[in-house]
Amino acid sequence: MSKLGTLGARLHRGEIGYDFVGKRKIWYGISILITITAILGLTVRGLNMGIEFQGGAVFTTTGKSGVSVSQAETFAEEASGHDAIVQQLGKGGLRIQIAGIDTDKSDTIKQKLATDLKVDAEDINADLVGPSWGDQIANKAWEGLAIFMVLVVIYLAIAFEWRMAIAALVALIHDITITVGIYALVGFEVTPGTVIGLLTILGYSLYDTVVVFDSLKEQTKDITKQTRWTYSDVADRSINSTLVRSINTTVVALLPVAGLLFIGGGVLGAGMLNDISLSLFVGLAAGAYSSIFIATPLVADLKEREPEMKALRKRVLAKRAQAAAKGESLEPQAAEQSYEDGEPDDVTPAVVGPRNQPASRARGRGRPSGKRR
Repeated sequence: MSKLGTLGARLHRGEIGYDFVGKRKIWYGISILITITAILGLTVRGLNMGIEFQGGAVFTTTGKSGVSVSQAETFAEEASGHDAIVQQLGKGGLRIQIAGIDTDKSDTIKQKLATDLKVDAEDINADLVGPSWGDQIANKAWEGLAIFMVLVVIYLAIAFEWRMAIAALVALIHDITITVGIYALVGFEVTPGTVIGLLTILGYSLYDTVVVFDSLKEQTKDITKQTRWTYSDVADRSINSTLVRSINTTVVALLPVAGLLFIGGGVLGAGMLNDISLSLFVGLAAGAYSSIFIATPLVADLKEREPEMKALRKRVLAKRAQAAAKGESLEPQAAEQSYEDGEPDDVTPAVVGPRNQPASRARGRGRPSGKRR
């Protein structure tokens, strides 16, 4: 077995682990700092909305113009009076995008571009986008996002509980805010592809969160009937038991996205790939972070406020203090080892990992009754 596989198995059995929940204030502080930076970037710089959202025109030359991209940008800005984005096409043509212009002036701009680029006006195709159509796209995107959030909260509240639904919602908002803030800071153009990327990363983020929540729900059955683990202890075990799985799925998802962003968009200059690849890359990384460092610790915070969990924590801490006074150890991992050595004096919840059954007891389990053959 590989080292990573061995590490995952030991994490799953609870033999080793990292105290994610215990250090939750650190993670909260880091997330707040990143979120504030993203909001400041969004407030100060704003989003570079694409032509689909604010209207404008796209001029495409079908023939080879012999003009560089920088020269074409200068010509387009002089002809329109607005900022222009120019991309080199495969066969030597140019794609000139000018946002915020009046579509009635498109013919005048087209004629001026034909003169400056030294091509026939018939060789320039003009696609016009009205601002009202862009507003409709933006409104539909916000409506879709709101409906998605509501459905997520309802589903998680039914499948798990309302505290997990709230924690998942906070994690999703956290991921969206960071991704949008990065877009504002970097200055990438926001297009319909960006919206698709945002909705995609929400699904990935939710997947990682639900995996941890499912493990947490299973391991906290009848947790109040024992005095060895608090809810936070079990939450830590849930994160650690699924940690390697979350890392593997995130890395596998990030590799092709990184190829699109850094190789396709950066090295090869395929700028049209940037709008979706950046949102995917940042969102996937933020989603993996939030599912481990935000969602589950927040659930533990909310659950520990319940009277039953407060009483459980007092009993657990009292028992550990009593054991410490006797020179024993009842920390979570030591307590599990103690359980393996002998039966406990109270009912142990599903949090306890698999026990090593004696060979004489385990061999006969599951065999149907009757004579041996």
